[in-house]
Amino acid sequence: MTPPPPTPPRATPPPSRPTLIADAAIALVAERGLRGLTHRAVDEAAGLPTGSTSNLARTRAALLELALVRIAERESAEFVDPALRGSPRAALAEVAAEGLHRAVTTGRALTVVRIELALEAARRPELREVYDRLGARFHEAATFLLAGCGSPEPAADARRLIRWCDGVLFNAVVGSGHGHPPTAAELRAEVSHYLGVLLGPET
Repeated sequence: MTPPPPTPPRATPPPSRPTLIADAAIALVAERGLRGLTHRAVDEAAGLPTGSTSNLARTRAALLELALVRIAERESAEFVDPALRGSPRAALAEVAAEGLHRAVTTGRALTVVRIELALEAARRPELREVYDRLGARFHEAATFLLAGCGSPEPAADARRLIRWCDGVLFNAVVGSGHGHPPTAAELRAEVSHYLGVLLGPET
C-alpha cells in the first residue's frame, strides 16, 4: 500500500496592507530619520501604488501613530512568558535580559525608531497620548510580574524597572555606550543585580 504523500507545510499568509505600510514606515525612519518619512516614500518602500499610504493614514500624525502601534505589536510578539522559566525572579531576570539584548542587537533598528518617535511625542500631544497608552500595557505587565516576585509595591517597582531598562536601551543604542553594547551575559548579571536592589535578597 502506497503511503499518502506528506502534507505540505502551510504557507505563511502575506502581511496585510496596514502591516506592510507600517513596517515600511518603520524601516524608512530607521534608515533616514523622521525627515525621510513621507507618504510617497512609504508607498515606494512597500511596493504599493501611489496613494496607498495616504488612503490608510491621511495625515502625518496618523502615519506616525500607525508606526508606533506596529512597534508595540512587534515587541509584544517577541515576549516570552516568564512562567515558563522557573522561579519568578530568575525568570523575570532572564526574560528581561533577553529582551534588552535583542533590542540592542537584532532589534536595534526598531529601538532607534521607538526613540525617534518618543522624541516626536514630546512635541505632538496626539502622539504622546498614543505612546503613553501603549506604554501603560508594558507597565501593567511589569507590575504583574513584580507582584509575583514578592514586591511590596509592584506598580512603583515596575516604573523603576522600566526607567532603568529605557536608560540601558538609550545608552547602548544611541548614547555614549553605542560602540560597546552589553552582552547577553552582562545584561543577565545587571538585571539580576537591579532586581536584588529593588526587591532585596531572594529568600
